[in-house]
Amino acid sequence: MALFQISRQLLDGYAGKNIVDICAYGYSDAGLSHCAHFVSHVLQLQFGYTCGRGGRGGRNVRVHEIFANCPQVGRFNDRPSEYCLIFVTKLSNVNIRRRTMKNVQKKHVGIYCNGTIWHYSNLRHRVVTQRPAEFIHHYPNQTNGLFYGAFPADAAAIPWIPLAEEPRLADERALA
Repeated sequence: MALFQISRQLLDGYAGKNIVDICAYGYSDAGLSHCAHFVSHVLQLQFGYTCGRGGRGGRNVRVHEIFANCPQVGRFNDRPSEYCLIFVTKLSNVNIRRRTMKNVQKKHVGIYCNGTIWHYSNLRHRVVTQRPAEFIHHYPNQTNGLFYGAFPADAAAIPWIPLAEEPRLADERALA
């Protein structure tokens, strides 16, 4: 079970922020997808391929790896909670029973809290909010599905604090 309290207030602290304001590692190229990167910084997810340099520290940057690390996944309409991760991709990219998602370009993740999704918009280069009815259309011209993922057991959400003021990130900035 995750050791944190996710809330609209905590997530609203990230709204409008560019990944430069969130990642102390400098992994912020505008040409990269940062949806998983954003989610992983909020939840402190430190598995798989990360934004850290030389394999030291950092947060996960791959949607399919986050999906595989969720202890429970399923169709979004079957979610057991109003707090979860939400994924959108082509229906055929997901195997719920095996908790796998294909590593394809068109997949996206956000954090769902009481009817609203916070996610990193790679087009707007900032954290935005949407409703599920909008999020399902993230990728046009394919049959999308919405999926939920229970928060990974080691998730630990932290509120947004400017990097220059965040003492916990001093070691991370030194690694960048």
